Order: sequence, then C-alpha cells, then structure tokens
Amino acid sequence: MLTRKRVVSLLFCFASMALICACATVAGTNRKQLNIYSDAEVNHASALSYQQEVLDSGKLSTNQAQVNMVRRVGERIAAAATAYMRENGQEDLIKDYRWEFNLIDDPTTVNAFCMPGGKVAFYTGILPICQDETGIAVVMGHEVAHALARHGNERISQQALAQYAQTAAAAGLGIAGVSGTTAELASLAFGAGTNVAVILPFSRKHESEADEIGLYLMAMAGYDPKAAVDFWQRMADTSGGSSGMAFLSTHPSDRQRIADLKKLLPKAEAVYQQNMDKK
Repeated sequence: MLTRKRVVSLLFCFASMALICACATVAGTNRKQLNIYSDAEVNHASALSYQQEVLDSGKLSTNQAQVNMVRRVGERIAAAATAYMRENGQEDLIKDYRWEFNLIDDPTTVNAFCMPGGKVAFYTGILPICQDETGIAVVMGHEVAHALARHGNERISQQALAQYAQTAAAAGLGIAGVSGTTAELASLAFGAGTNVAVILPFSRKHESEADEIGLYLMAMAGYDPKAAVDFWQRMADTSGGSSGMAFLSTHPSDRQRIADLKKLLPKAEAVYQQNMDKK
C-alpha cells in the first residue's frame, strides 16, 4: 500500500513532468504542449496500427482516378509540410516521416486522418463533400497539420498523466481513511472533471490549430485557401449543423470554425499568392 509520503512524491513527479514536458512547442503557433513520449515511439506504434487497422482491415479503393488524385494532393501537401516545418525551425521533427496516402473504399464513412509519422487514410465517403482536388486539399492539409503539431503524442500524454493523477488521488483518499465507495465516487468525479476541463478543451484546441496550420499548408501547396470555408460549410450542411453543447464537444461548432477560418484567410491568401507568383 502506498504511504502518504509516496503519494506526495507521486503527485510531485506528476507536476514536475508536466512542467518539463510543457517546453515543447507547436510549429507556427508556438503553443506550449505536453509530450511525454518520444516521437519515434509514437510514430512506430502508429505505423503498426495503420498497417493492422487500415491496410489489413480496410478495402483499398480500385478507382484509380480517385486514388491518383488523393495521392497527388498528398504529395503536394507533404512537400508543403516540409517547407512549413523548415520555415519554423522544426524540420528535424519530420525527417523520419514515411508519407503514405491511401484511399479506403467505404462510402458510408465520412472521414480522413493522418497518423503520427505521415500515414494518411482517406475514405471515399468524404469525397462527395470535397467535390474536387482543392476540397481534398482542405481535408489533407487539416489532417497533416495534426501530425505536424504532434497532436497524437499530446493527446495520449494528457490521457496518461490524467490517469496517473487519478490513481494517485485515489491512493491519497485511501490513506486519508475515506471509505471505499466514497473514494471510488471521488475518483470517478476527478476523472470526469479532468476530461471536461483538460482533455476536451485541448481536443477542440487541436482542431482549431489544425484548421490554422492546414490552411497555410494548402496555400503553400498551391491550393486556394478560400475553398476551406466552402468545404466546412458543406460539411455543416451535410451533418445538419453541430448538435449539443459545443463545450462538451471535441470539435469547435461549425459556426465558430467557419468564423475563425475567415479571420485567417487574409494571411493564408497572401501565402497562396506568394507561392503562385513563384511559378
């Protein structure tokens, strides 16, 4: 059984680890973030998961025109990602990325994602909302931005530390003589509070951050960033708009997302024009 001294030590280590790891920053936005795992560990685990959960379990599209379009956009966004990270002094963070772009034949799944390490999956269900190559670039830029910002590492780091703190808190209650049922309920309440106060807001922050970085990536890749507003409006129309309280959602409301993108457009349009002038 943990002693009171041990619990205090655990909580001190928890706080110290969070402070030390908070020194990491997101490229471009300079937001401090919490990453307690090495990128190599996360990228390796992601590559295994991608192989098992996407390639081995999913059905790859045989529509060669669509496959080629997704891969063409992916390669342009990947090149922009390298330039973006270089401009922000963090190119080394993606030097070991092994980019891969696959289209999964699943018309009922409106989704796409980029795993840490550069493994991308697009589902055919999102293509009608994308409409064209530029629409695909909106989604590709957003998903690749998640990987560049190391949101996957940050997410699992938050969850690991939240679980660590919950365990330590429960142990502390036991030492204090709190009954088993009361201690269990208090521990559950702590977990729920952490989820609402920390994990969900960070997830919303991740989405907004990926919107911002993704906008610049598509602009650097030669796609007009104005298309992002149109895409998210179509997404909102398709879903019927956001339901429930945005505060308890892992995504910003559709209205907020579109409003934020419009604020970012002047800078993104300038980036787009600069890259078009170079051609």
